[in-house]
Amino acid sequence: MTEPSVASTPTPVATPVESGPAGLYLRWQELLAREGKLRIRAAADALGVSELELRLSQLARPEGAEPEVEVTRLVADWPKLIEGLPALGEVMALTRNPSAVHEKVGRYDEISFGGGFGLVLNHDIDLRLFMKQWTHGVAVREPAARGGGTHRSLQFFDAQGTAIHKIYMREGSDLAAYDALIAAHRAPEAPAGVELEPAPAAEVPKPDEDIDAAAFQAEWLALEDTHDFFPMLRRHGVARTQALRLAPEGHAERVPNDSIVHLLGRAAETETSIMVFVGNRGCIQIHTGPVARVAPTGPWINVLDPGFNLHLRTDAVSESWIVRKPTVDGMVNSLELFDDQGETIALLFGERKPGKPELDSWRDRLDELPR
Repeated sequence: MTEPSVASTPTPVATPVESGPAGLYLRWQELLAREGKLRIRAAADALGVSELELRLSQLARPEGAEPEVEVTRLVADWPKLIEGLPALGEVMALTRNPSAVHEKVGRYDEISFGGGFGLVLNHDIDLRLFMKQWTHGVAVREPAARGGGTHRSLQFFDAQGTAIHKIYMREGSDLAAYDALIAAHRAPEAPAGVELEPAPAAEVPKPDEDIDAAAFQAEWLALEDTHDFFPMLRRHGVARTQALRLAPEGHAERVPNDSIVHLLGRAAETETSIMVFVGNRGCIQIHTGPVARVAPTGPWINVLDPGFNLHLRTDAVSESWIVRKPTVDGMVNSLELFDDQGETIALLFGERKPGKPELDSWRDRLDELPR
């Protein structure tokens, strides 16, 4: 596990960032001296910068500082780089959003790209990649936070410097292939600074009264594939949680926000095979299979299994819904979690494949949730 199951809350640092990457690096070290060990994402938040800016500041560190840390900027030819990942062997893939971290151990395989969209379809590492969001990438070699040794990783960021996806080498990974991949994709120039773009303006959903609710509900009831759900929302100009309020009767049911804790616990007890989707604008990562060790820690609910770790902040969950979507294989039910901005934290389904109906055991788990 490379991301914490419990995040500390450092004291914000109000110092401006006009002094460039070298000054930012020094402020980072001052923060660490004051707060102790601090993950880079939390440090970036405290310093008021992006994670990418903080990472690249290591390129401007004073001579003799952290000699064991090495940051290499990569050329933005992401499909070609990703197609080279199978040579690395077993790795750990990490995708997160502000409220959840999803980690899977496995191999990159069955990779394909088309129309700005990518797929990785190995059973263990299962990804949906939205390549228009992939802007920056680095390779990082740094001391492991625990147990000694060295972490080697590939890290990808959007135009705002927010991490999209990370890949960590493991004991059995092919380090020679990792070094060769970096050499093949190393950027010719490696400045410490980076020009970031402002975040795009959030889309303002239509007021409920401006939506043709009858037409929207009729199209929902006519769905034949869960993959058609998001295009349907776009056609009607409906935001995700707004859609659940306007859903056909019986197709969206709000449940308590601790439902995720109950669900994961019962899934583990009953060995129910589930699917857990966690993502951001650039990547969705999926776990398929049972869960075993479910452990709450403070506000976090964690799955701590050998090949799958999930860390989800329950106090960030603002809305929880059971959602029902018709398909040619029967009704598909999900538990869907959203933050206070209506952004998706995680989606959970029962394990299923096209052509097969949903597991009865999964429906039982949803029926057990408090109402």
